[in-house]
Amino acid sequence: MHTGSGGSSGRRFLALSVMSATSGTPRHPIIRVIKAGGIYWTLVFGSGFLLGLIRVPLLLPRLGERVAELLEAPVMLAVIFLASRHVMRRFAIGSSTRLGAAIGLFSLVLLLAAELFVAVALQGRTVTEYIAGRDPISGTVYLISLLIFAILPWLHARKNGASVSHEA
Repeated sequence: MHTGSGGSSGRRFLALSVMSATSGTPRHPIIRVIKAGGIYWTLVFGSGFLLGLIRVPLLLPRLGERVAELLEAPVMLAVIFLASRHVMRRFAIGSSTRLGAAIGLFSLVLLLAAELFVAVALQGRTVTEYIAGRDPISGTVYLISLLIFAILPWLHARKNGASVSHEA
């Protein structure tokens, strides 16, 4: 068993070797996708959690599930747009549509896992009960917002590629 300080310097070298020297963003694509996707998911899920603290106790009893969720949807779509744009800029994804798509899909997997965890582990429902219990109108809007959540990083990268080609 090695107990010297070489282990920590080796870890530092490894961490530095996958970071860009100028921006501090990871160089390796998989690390960039995991970090960017994790931050994207955190921003959106965290915002949804905070909005839920308003929606559930204040709006749901007064307006019902459908109206409360439909009122929350435009706010969440704005959060999704801003979070995606922020992450794509922060991690210097640029016009890489592959990385944008990977970030969106990775974030979607995280979001669905968190949603199902809350439904099954915290609310004691089965996955089938969770899906069947969704309102048909607001549930459809929610599914569309999930699709937008997944493709927006790809769209931002694609837009960046179009901007670069027009400037040349």
